[in-house]
Amino acid sequence: MILNAIQSGEGPPVVLLHGLFGSARNFGAIQRALAPRFRVIALDMRNHGDSPHEAGMRYPALAADVQATLRGIGVEQAAVIGHSMGGKAAMALALTTPGVVNRLLVADIAPVPYQHGNTGVAEAMQAISLTPALTRQQAAAALEPAVPRPDVRAFLLQNLRFGASPRWRIGLKEIAAAIPDLEGWDPIPGTYEGPALFVSGANSDYLLPEHRPTIKAQFPAARFVAVKNAGHWVHADNQAGFLAVLEAYLRNWR
Repeated sequence: MILNAIQSGEGPPVVLLHGLFGSARNFGAIQRALAPRFRVIALDMRNHGDSPHEAGMRYPALAADVQATLRGIGVEQAAVIGHSMGGKAAMALALTTPGVVNRLLVADIAPVPYQHGNTGVAEAMQAISLTPALTRQQAAAALEPAVPRPDVRAFLLQNLRFGASPRWRIGLKEIAAAIPDLEGWDPIPGTYEGPALFVSGANSDYLLPEHRPTIKAQFPAARFVAVKNAGHWVHADNQAGFLAVLEAYLRNWR
């Protein structure tokens, strides 16, 4: 699958992969900050943003989408940065086709299975009655029992188009069916020997010290950094802190 790509800047290519229910535009501020020095390529993963919808979202398939898209735009090798679901896709890409990944940054996720409760979130989204009279306030109220945090509800509703013909922009049916695969992690053989930085939010419980042996087994050069005053959405919760880590990681690479 060829993914929708938002590109800016010139220089060594840097690829940005977003998390579940997100889009390439989630990295807009990061992309603008890097564009003066790098060719920054933010991708909509399959069933997200403006990319095609298709059943099946196992991580090797997501990695293959990224590889095919990069090949299509003439990128043979890049630094790959992924958050959450995008971080797992980035790890899968590094393990299945290591020559494509010059260096890897994984934001707040480990190569392990999780139980995040996203099945309930997807069900709540699917249960919203999409009528022309639907307002954003009504949609947010419908999500509240499954999604207590107002900021997360607002994030999810970025994917809903209101008006005369309301619709979900994302492939919600395909995503809902794939939640077990997206929250899971089927082991991928091999190792990635290149530079790898695992960045956690200091207030998050996704990327934990007990995950480090598993990470080091497949990413032996892995280093670990925690960004203060940030939870799972580390690049949004403390944008300046995350960007400082990212720019330092990229600084000596040309």
